[in-house]
Amino acid sequence: MHSSSDDGPDLRKEWLQQRTHGALSRFHDRTPLIYRKRIEVPQQVTEWVAGWGGGSLFLTGAIGVGKTHTAWETCRLWLKAFYGPDRPWNGAANIYTHRSTALFDALRPDGPDEIRRTLIKTLQEADLVYIDDLAAAKVTEWTQERLFEIFDERYINQRPVIVTSDVLPPNLGPVTGPRVASRLGEMCRGSIVLMEGDDRRKQVAA
Repeated sequence: MHSSSDDGPDLRKEWLQQRTHGALSRFHDRTPLIYRKRIEVPQQVTEWVAGWGGGSLFLTGAIGVGKTHTAWETCRLWLKAFYGPDRPWNGAANIYTHRSTALFDALRPDGPDEIRRTLIKTLQEADLVYIDDLAAAKVTEWTQERLFEIFDERYINQRPVIVTSDVLPPNLGPVTGPRVASRLGEMCRGSIVLMEGDDRRKQVAA
């Protein structure tokens, strides 16, 4: 029979494995079908996942190079690392993913105020937020202000975001507003990944 001191590390490892498996299964279930296939990610992404420095990740490149698929795979890798045996237990991880168009629509002023405020608070406090195709959304001054509430809170508390966009952070000002663009540029400093290649959708169609 093992002593309690011998059992401790083994029990913790088993406990973490169970929670990792459960978290990854739940994330898999809510991942869009087209993005469930495992893919290789750029080396910069692997380094970002391993770094845990509180920084954020910005994936940019032309349409169709695989930014969105890479971002979903990055979220999965981040989630797996979150439960790593070398990391202190901080509770279950919360990841929230949004297309920019759906997010901006949910932040509109004519929607229920309580639902909007709950969404903002959730995105401020989540362990990881992923916003897809940030430059695609149509913007108003109102939604820029709400977006600033989200990004400023994450900025000052060093909570990471993953953003995909076909333009670089300094060029996002017309969509996000200059204050968000400035914060996002600093949050992603050193972790802006330029993805290159042909339009994969055209290849599939051919």
